[in-house]
Amino acid sequence: MAAGILLSRVAGLVRERVLAHYFGSAEAADAVRAAFRIPNLLQNLFGEGALSASFIPVYARLLARGDREEARRVAGAVASLLAMGVSVLVLAGVLATPLIIDLIAPGFSGDRRALTIVLVRIFFPGAGMLVLSAWCLGVLNSHGRFLLSYSAPVAWNAVLIGTLIAFGGHQSVDQLAVTYAWGSVVASTVMFAVQLPAVLRLTHRVPLSPRTGSPEVRTVARNFGPVFVTRGVVQLSAYVDQFLASWLPVGSVALLGYAQNLSLLPVSLFGMAISAAELPAMSGMIGEADDAASTLRARLNDGLRRIAFFIVPSAMAFLALGNVIAAAIYRTGRFTATDALWVWAILAGSAVGMLASTLGRLYSSAYYALRDTRTPLRFAVLRVALTTGLGYLSALPLPRLLGVDPRWGMAGLTASAGMAGWVEFTLLRRSLAARVGSTGVPARLVASLWGAAVVAAAAAYGAERVLAIGHPILRAALVLPLYGLLYLALTAALRVPELGALVQAVRRWTRR
Repeated sequence: MAAGILLSRVAGLVRERVLAHYFGSAEAADAVRAAFRIPNLLQNLFGEGALSASFIPVYARLLARGDREEARRVAGAVASLLAMGVSVLVLAGVLATPLIIDLIAPGFSGDRRALTIVLVRIFFPGAGMLVLSAWCLGVLNSHGRFLLSYSAPVAWNAVLIGTLIAFGGHQSVDQLAVTYAWGSVVASTVMFAVQLPAVLRLTHRVPLSPRTGSPEVRTVARNFGPVFVTRGVVQLSAYVDQFLASWLPVGSVALLGYAQNLSLLPVSLFGMAISAAELPAMSGMIGEADDAASTLRARLNDGLRRIAFFIVPSAMAFLALGNVIAAAIYRTGRFTATDALWVWAILAGSAVGMLASTLGRLYSSAYYALRDTRTPLRFAVLRVALTTGLGYLSALPLPRLLGVDPRWGMAGLTASAGMAGWVEFTLLRRSLAARVGSTGVPARLVASLWGAAVVAAAAAYGAERVLAIGHPILRAALVLPLYGLLYLALTAALRVPELGALVQAVRRWTRR
């Protein structure tokens, strides 16, 4: 799974670099970013997040019991209901686009608003195909097939990269934005088509019938609503960020999007990979309650330690070396050195809650494995409320009170969202402890990881200042590997067990 996510995220970064080259932080860039947020929200809430968390536990448990025929019928019923529901949502979204724009980007006006409306109407059908791709992901993951489902976005990114390169040289930025939107529809269809043959081989031609009378289908439907909100909290927080950023200076929405794509890389690569891989395994646990709780606790603690090992240095890299990362990825064409510095500021804000948000994903998976969707929902709603309130104060009134550039509100948005993430994480951990026992990352391990990351970052930052290499890619090629190697060396000296497990896993993989 991590390999598939890595491939897709690298392809996504290439797409973002090409996008930054042609659009920079112009008004059209704001329109593209805001327009894509709406169907992307539909995909993440209605597709990957809610569908996976409500469908996989039921489907995986049927497979664990050996009832493959019923599992096949459930998969077909969910596909049917999903296709009907998405069709209605896509049609409603296309018709109601002007109203939606006022909800997600109320600060847009004039040509920027008009272009955003056109783009949203084009993006929506492609979002429907992405939701169906999420159904494929649920089936493949339940059968232990992770690579294909998580590397399928490579095809999606490849189509979009090809679209930008083919038309970017001879179209205006507004024309290119419309072409890019149509390319997204084609790319989404390709992504679904790449996964469908493997799904059909595993399920042997699923029967497409709603079967609303089935107890298993009703369980999926009943759990879908709460998970729709809970698993989409990251996307809802991002929506709130964009809503508030639309009132900031031109380019803020685009810069926020560039930074969020970078900050989501380690979250997806490590947090989502571990959480999504553990969900089918935890859901398939059967036996006595005490034994199941003990197994769940052991798997959860192991996953939390592995996540912390990777996320701590990622957060520190964004905090101390964010300018190096942003310039290496985006510094080309219309994307300026000043734009890279603002992306660094946003990344530094995201580092505040990166660890809490990522660990919280695994805790949510544990609740879903226990078929409890209500508890994470309550905490998710609280997080969204805190994100909205703190985000507003940090993005709009605070810069005015401090007398600083209003664009510092972008960093305030991500930092305040991180604070809300820590509140949610604390509540999730305490509540689960009452059911399965104490869980979490040992304090000594946390101190070791942060200590190693701080020392490594200080050394890498010093090297970057002394050498003063001008080309952003060459600078990153020196500074970032130095940081990573120092972190690994220091964790080895501190005898961090997760490093040994990582080395053994790499050795097993190379032997294969």
